[in-house]
Amino acid sequence: MDTERLIMRRWRESDREPFAAMNADPEVMEHFPSPLTRAESDAFVDKIEWGFGEYGYSLWALEVRETGDFIGFAGLLLQTFEAPFTPAVEVGWRLARHAWGHGYATEAGARALEYGFTEAGLEEIVSMTARLNARSQAVMERLGLARDPADDFDFPRLPDGHPLRPHVLYRISRARFTPRLRPGR
Repeated sequence: MDTERLIMRRWRESDREPFAAMNADPEVMEHFPSPLTRAESDAFVDKIEWGFGEYGYSLWALEVRETGDFIGFAGLLLQTFEAPFTPAVEVGWRLARHAWGHGYATEAGARALEYGFTEAGLEEIVSMTARLNARSQAVMERLGLARDPADDFDFPRLPDGHPLRPHVLYRISRARFTPRLRPGR
């Protein structure tokens, strides 16, 4: 898969080291319970790759077309934790700090939504984040996802009182989605 500036691809062994460095960065992981160890990061890559085989989609590794640099991931992930809206497919992203502020999350997220609706045949895709994560919420809004505060929830894998437990939920249906034109289409 591709976008104007990004290559969205399956993971390579060479992605593991920069991905682990990204997952160990406290600023990148600010809205997650904690940074990941190298073993946890590698296990996440294994889970991502398993998803491609199981569902035909998962979180694609992101590479900047012009430089070949690995900058993180974006894609679709089945969420099955206990919540009123699950199971649900989530569009998500995580980028290295040096890749922030360039519109990459929006660009890759739009392509992931397009894949989900046109190629995977999904009827609805959600996105969620800690209520404190304004940057991700802005991406969700740029992607056309809508939030109903009545859908907000407490993330069940975090203890009561944890500052990241309150989460917001955004949604978009296939009927509301408008694909963005990519060069060559």
